Amino acid sequence: MSTVSQHVAVALSRHIDQVFGLMGNGNAYFLDSLLRDTDAQFTAVRHEAGAVVAADAHYRASGRIAAATTTYGAGFTNTLTALAEAAQARIPLVLIVGDEPTSGPRAWDVDQIALSSAVGVRTYTAGRLDAAASTVIAIEHALSYRVPVVLAIPYDVPTLEAGDVPATPPLTATPPKPLAPFTQAAVRRVAEALAGAERPMLLAGRGAHLAGAGRALGELAEATGAVTSSSALGRGVFPDSRYDLGVTGGFGAPGAMELIHQADVAVVFGASLNPFTMRFGELFAPETRVVQVDIAPAATHPRIGDYLQGDARVVAEALLAELDSIGRPAQPAWRESLDFEALRAQVPGDASAPDGRLDPRSAAARIAELLPEDRIVVSDGGHFIAWANMFWPVASPERMVMVGTAYQSIGLGFPSVAGAIQANAEATVVLTTGDGGGLMALSDLETAVRTAGGRGLCVVWNDGAYGAEVNLYGLKGLAEEPMLIPDVDFAALARALGAEGVVVRELAELEHLAAWAARPVSERPFLLLDLRVSRTVIAPYQHEVIRVNS
Repeated sequence: MSTVSQHVAVALSRHIDQVFGLMGNGNAYFLDSLLRDTDAQFTAVRHEAGAVVAADAHYRASGRIAAATTTYGAGFTNTLTALAEAAQARIPLVLIVGDEPTSGPRAWDVDQIALSSAVGVRTYTAGRLDAAASTVIAIEHALSYRVPVVLAIPYDVPTLEAGDVPATPPLTATPPKPLAPFTQAAVRRVAEALAGAERPMLLAGRGAHLAGAGRALGELAEATGAVTSSSALGRGVFPDSRYDLGVTGGFGAPGAMELIHQADVAVVFGASLNPFTMRFGELFAPETRVVQVDIAPAATHPRIGDYLQGDARVVAEALLAELDSIGRPAQPAWRESLDFEALRAQVPGDASAPDGRLDPRSAAARIAELLPEDRIVVSDGGHFIAWANMFWPVASPERMVMVGTAYQSIGLGFPSVAGAIQANAEATVVLTTGDGGGLMALSDLETAVRTAGGRGLCVVWNDGAYGAEVNLYGLKGLAEEPMLIPDVDFAALARALGAEGVVVRELAELEHLAAWAARPVSERPFLLLDLRVSRTVIAPYQHEVIRVNS
């Protein structure tokens, strides 16, 4: 006879092969069954938030759903920030947790269903009669709606006998919905606008990547003579980089952003157009006709003039068909006369800032020259987030993972490494983090070092402060003491955990990275570069934040 824990573990393993977690009273029997009765791989983390973060990063880097697991009570509540991030970023994952007994709460229990609901996450509960079915339903819900889901196992249920594990049906991908009649009519109007445009541009986000729209968007750009650009999470979605302006918004190059402002028709695919992408309302000129294509119920920004609800690939293909019907336009001449390399160029930095510390722009540019080509960049949140996005190219959207940006949180960087490293068996995983977020996530530095080994690299932008706060509230004259961090030797912390740690105060010391990258993966340890950068160099996107908040 199989137990409830075995039912959950076996049913889960039929659809999910990566589980990240931390063991406790509430999930001990589930983990025992997972390791004894399935081929699923379990990766231990050192903080419960890290379990959800790793599962989140795994999906972003691979497109494959993963699971997280923690105990009940404090173990569960430790996941809430990471769970809120996954909910707001629309990341499918399953969090398996212990819960109060079926007889009712104990003195130390909390209402976990209510807490999950408060951050927008649905809970399913496994019982003796429906454990396998509930598990599959939870996975199906997560995948169908692109959301995280909690699967709770009450404390008195894991060891109950539940009979043989039943067969469960395979999960099939939900095909994109066909376009509604009114959307089809709108497609023709947008096709006509593109056909008549003199300066067309296409912008794509993560939603376009998830829809598999890259090829169709490339054909649409070629058919219309449009320049292209992407959101930070959509970088690399267009297959032809010759006419691509790079990332849009506060991370974009000045010349590229000026050119986008000149567009007469802009069509946005699968990008929510958050304030940073929109440069707080200044991305497009007032006369630009802005069209948004998304699966959301309505347009996500007031600047949108035309909204087409639909799958990005389906709409792009429909636009191509309409262009064939009405006659493809003569290629606009504007993109052929442009120097895209110059337009994509970022403002260079100096070797050092006036305070004698590293200029982060120069450091980021030099690191970009030394990084392994086959890489996944994972990013924590904070002021420093600009430097990787501005200076480190990535090959495709799943190669840039930013866990924390949807919920505006920091401290989720180190466990992201574990998820990304399990998502790709060959790539080097490069973490970019700040000293504030790095200290917050320090418990999972060990996780990063252990799981990534020689395929792991961390760059800590160590400016001795919570930079975003200094750049906003410090400039307003508020007391800076709560915004400052005493010097922390992250290199020494890394060495204590078996990594190679290097303090970098001059650009020449980045040759440590060159030497590390030249060594075989099997012969090198995890590398942490502790960059002592200046907080006097403010990222362009932060200047935009300062402007709108001043």
